[in-house]
Amino acid sequence: MSQAFTPTPLTTTPAPTMTGRDIQTLLLASLGGALEFYDFVVFVFFALPLSHQFFPPGMPPWLAQLQTYAIFAAGYLARPLGGIVMAHFGDRQGRKRMFTLSVFLMALPTLAIGLLPVYASIGVMAPLLLLLMRVIQGVAIGGEVPGAWVFVAEHARQGRVGFACACLTSGLTVGILIGSLTAAWISHHLSPDDVVHWGWRLPFLLGGVFGFIAVWLRRWLSETPVFAELRARKALSEELPLRTVLAGHGGSVVLSMAVTWMLTAAIVVLILMLPTLIQKSFGIAPDVAFLGNSIAAFCLSVGCLAFGWLVDRIGAPLSLLLGSLALVASTYALFGDLAAGGAHFLPLYALTGFLVGTVGVVPTIMVAAFPASIRYSGVSFAYNVAYAVFGASTAPLIQYLGSRVGHVMPAHYVALTAVVSVVAALWLLVTGKGRAQPTG
Repeated sequence: MSQAFTPTPLTTTPAPTMTGRDIQTLLLASLGGALEFYDFVVFVFFALPLSHQFFPPGMPPWLAQLQTYAIFAAGYLARPLGGIVMAHFGDRQGRKRMFTLSVFLMALPTLAIGLLPVYASIGVMAPLLLLLMRVIQGVAIGGEVPGAWVFVAEHARQGRVGFACACLTSGLTVGILIGSLTAAWISHHLSPDDVVHWGWRLPFLLGGVFGFIAVWLRRWLSETPVFAELRARKALSEELPLRTVLAGHGGSVVLSMAVTWMLTAAIVVLILMLPTLIQKSFGIAPDVAFLGNSIAAFCLSVGCLAFGWLVDRIGAPLSLLLGSLALVASTYALFGDLAAGGAHFLPLYALTGFLVGTVGVVPTIMVAAFPASIRYSGVSFAYNVAYAVFGASTAPLIQYLGSRVGHVMPAHYVALTAVVSVVAALWLLVTGKGRAQPTG
């Protein structure tokens, strides 16, 4: 790494006990994040009906589904654009403004997807419009996630940063749970033909309403004390924040990208894609697949909180190390059971979902890696570029390799990324860079 990673204090507020105002900030930020993240991820739960509606009837099903996943991936490719622009203004004009703008930008295209005409009505314009809406969603989420982590970390009190960041991450994963429950409800109450013809529109219309609720909720949030202090001391970055990040914090960027890779694989493969993958690869019934996914998403939310609690007690590097190793073991156990018939699918998927909660450690490592004046830009650049590269390639790659190499390929991929996070954790522990908790 070209520049060393050094944990950066997030706030000097000494009180270790959370106040009513702290709890309100966490709840409002987490709930708003959940509603916005639902909008972003619900797309993947309806990949099959979308592939039927937005591509020619004569196209091979595997190709139509692959192109649908490619449109899903386009949202990840658009994330750096939104992240860089919003982070620039977040570091110069305030965290709260961008935090509210991002959720508004998400609500509009989500509602629009639910109203789009399909291929049978307007031909090739249908997938192009779907792609455009997905890109706008990507721009919005690119500013939302890193901005949310910075926002809650800078509001958190000493000794509570790990739990605060994990609460927000848990809130985001609740959005996945809402999407999974919505998909399970629709699959249970509508026939497959109804889902394909009109039922797929319901979650997007609902998501648009969720988004505008999130905009309203964020009116009650206040600017972070850290940014307010920087503004009062006239200590905001005078240069382009991203230029400062790239010039002086390359090591922190590389570290953040490495742990983000594990986060993307765990979320995209084990939570977002798995319900669809196991239906085709292992013959699991749709209602069972989505039931398992709902349980796993709930356990993921709980797991994030558990690992956030652990971070504040043993530190982020050791928490990441233990969680990553356990995740590898549970992932192979889950796929091994599926290959043998899936007799223990539900409990193993629940355990795997809980251990995916290891991703709750990642934001603490990232927000501590950058000084306050460029923190939003540093976290946003590293996280969104990594997510664009790895998140965008994961769905099509897993879809392709799974059909060519074997049905256990997704487990191998998750294991590879977990090994990378283990190396990052060991580097932090051996060098001593991550032993001290970032104060805040």
